[in-house]
Amino acid sequence: MNINYINWGRIDYAQALAKQRELFDYKVGQKLEGNKNISQDFIVCEHNNVYTLGLHGKDTNMLITDAMLKKIGAQVFRTNRGGDITYHGPGQITGYPILDIDALGLGIKDYIDVIEQSVIDVMATYNIQCERLHGATGVWIDINTNKCRKICAIGVKASRGITMHGFALNVNTDLNYFSYINPCGFIDKGVTSMQKEIGSKCDYGKVAREVFEKFKQLVENK
Repeated sequence: MNINYINWGRIDYAQALAKQRELFDYKVGQKLEGNKNISQDFIVCEHNNVYTLGLHGKDTNMLITDAMLKKIGAQVFRTNRGGDITYHGPGQITGYPILDIDALGLGIKDYIDVIEQSVIDVMATYNIQCERLHGATGVWIDINTNKCRKICAIGVKASRGITMHGFALNVNTDLNYFSYINPCGFIDKGVTSMQKEIGSKCDYGKVAREVFEKFKQLVENK
């Protein structure tokens, strides 16, 4: 199965969103024309400091003023993905798989499950024990304790079986930026990173590639 691994590197959110939309719209158009050989692209990148709100995101989950946003060098965008508010920034793997999940034999729930499992499996190789939290997408640690914290957020959009948006895995992320929001709308759960869990920085590029390889393996074994 040919799934392309594409790394856009450090890119502003607005530019990445425009590139995503162009690819997404093109592939939806191909699908409508009956094309059976749509390219499968697993895109990763890193953003400058930005907050994004999903379709059901509440403005009240942004806890600071426009003046403070400017001071910390962050922007805000409202998007058409699922989920509430989250942060993207340096040291975080932001994944934008733009895939024809019909051709992969996946429904949208299966697709999200595969992303979650890919991250859970890769984190286990770093001795970070993660799991799912019922009723909340993403990848979590210590779900049944008062230390419950998220290491990977997920918010996707799909139309005609074509996906966009995706996941955000905190590798060496500055977690202070999460203190300015209610991440994903939660006020009683924390956020973490690989660096925080392990106590040292991780190889960002290596982790990104590992998540892709695990995703591809899980899809092939579906």
